[in-house]
Amino acid sequence: MDDLLKSLPSEESAVTMAEDLIAICSRGGFTLTQWISNSREVLQCIPGELRSQTLCELNLDSDELPLDRALGLQWCTETDSFKFKLKVKEKPSTKRGMLSTISSIYDPLGFLAPLILPAKLLLQELCRMKWGWDDPIPLIFQNQWNRWLTDLEKLADFQVSRCIKPEGFGEVINAQLHHFSDASESGYGTATYVRMQNSNKRVHVSFLFGKARVAPLKPVTIPRLELTAAVMAVRLNNMLQSELQLPLEKACFWTDSTSVLKYIKNEDRRFQTFVANRVTIIRDNTDIEQWRHVPSSLNPADDASRGFKVDSLLNQKWIESPTFLWEPEDKWPKSPMNFSMTTDDPELKKTPLINATVINSNATSQLISFFSDWQKLKLAVAWFLKLKGVLLKLSKRRKGLQLTNSVTTETSTLELTKEMQALKNSLGNQSVSLEDLTQAETAIISFCQRERFPDEFAALTSRNSEIPRSSPIYKLDPVLQDGLLRVGGRLSKAAIPENIKHPLILAKDQHISYLILRHFHLQLGHGGRNHVLSVIRRKFWITNGGPCTLKWLTL
Repeated sequence: MDDLLKSLPSEESAVTMAEDLIAICSRGGFTLTQWISNSREVLQCIPGELRSQTLCELNLDSDELPLDRALGLQWCTETDSFKFKLKVKEKPSTKRGMLSTISSIYDPLGFLAPLILPAKLLLQELCRMKWGWDDPIPLIFQNQWNRWLTDLEKLADFQVSRCIKPEGFGEVINAQLHHFSDASESGYGTATYVRMQNSNKRVHVSFLFGKARVAPLKPVTIPRLELTAAVMAVRLNNMLQSELQLPLEKACFWTDSTSVLKYIKNEDRRFQTFVANRVTIIRDNTDIEQWRHVPSSLNPADDASRGFKVDSLLNQKWIESPTFLWEPEDKWPKSPMNFSMTTDDPELKKTPLINATVINSNATSQLISFFSDWQKLKLAVAWFLKLKGVLLKLSKRRKGLQLTNSVTTETSTLELTKEMQALKNSLGNQSVSLEDLTQAETAIISFCQRERFPDEFAALTSRNSEIPRSSPIYKLDPVLQDGLLRVGGRLSKAAIPENIKHPLILAKDQHISYLILRHFHLQLGHGGRNHVLSVIRRKFWITNGGPCTLKWLTL
């Protein structure tokens, strides 16, 4: 079983909890030992054999309570504070030895984060130089490393109160987390404080969490590092919100970077991927109103991004919160009003210049381009032709009634309405026949040919004109049959069907050609290119439509 660290609001509740735990576990044959508390009254209620070994020979009435460990931290039970008495083992002055020493400092809450940052920067500089892990470090680095190790001995005078609220503060009515973030060329970090208020409107602010990281080896701009620090503050807020058992209000995030505030509050511009991803994380987990600006001189996270020596840590400036948090909200620093993005910001995505050409196309071309299936296109055109026939009948009937003066206008309108309803009902009961599909196919082919080969139609219609040699279908010796362009040649005397002798001509780059190719390809069970092309040429001849044109069939 691991250790348990529990805080309770009063000594009475602590005594009750201890007695209940000991009784419940003893029923199952478990004996809870190593009890320790910062309250002498609580320790008096616990049997001596169950107390911590450091309390065995201790007189609880007069002796000072000892220093013990609580989940890896050194806890001074007499003053109820955390202390740091580091006993650094001697390690070789190499990268491996430095890493081992830095990693041995256990600081889960980040009290020493700015103090450890200079050592991490020293190690990073050796990595940038690609120094060997077991090679002795250069003399200049050796001196800096020795000075940092000497400073660690001064940590014996540093202590932090374990409880985040003072004695006699009473019940916390509301609490609010304040996250400060900052970045520099060396690193970036955050500092989190909790601002509590009791029923008497008394305010108390305590340090809660700190974190400091070195900047990456790859050069990154300061605005990007500031944004990375802001993301780290958001993630810490999510963790603390789920762990703290306090009536927390919406957290407040402070940064001295106006660029970060502009990125977060932007609504109409697009950013580069690095900035866009981090802004998305921030916007998904926080509201815009939670972000505020703080001057650099008042930002405690500045220490986390640059680091300091032990002397600065002993002054408690890092642990003590900014003074303005103790004051009413109307006295907090005001944010700049202008958060508009400038067009020269390097993180803005440049808007590409798009030139568009408007091509006048009629409704029939748009209809053909709309469909991706040959059969569905023919079916739609067949229904349009049926509707066209109905409208033509109504138009002729109306003209006929207008020419005869034997009926009044009211009567003619009534008759037209009845006939229109009758035709509508008959159209709804009809179905598309094979003949209708054939007519639709002919209409589609005729339209596409006249759209692509207007000069050829004009030349074949006029007896004295010839198709120019520059025509893409000149070598096909085209002929005009029933208003459609077909391939000519000497096959006219062959004993084969008419469609095979004179296939219909289509242009390769027309949408209808793609529909026909796809239709036959699927109909033939994804057959080979040559097989599909030979079947298509029994009815259609697509210009420049050799086997290479059908390479998409194998995709």
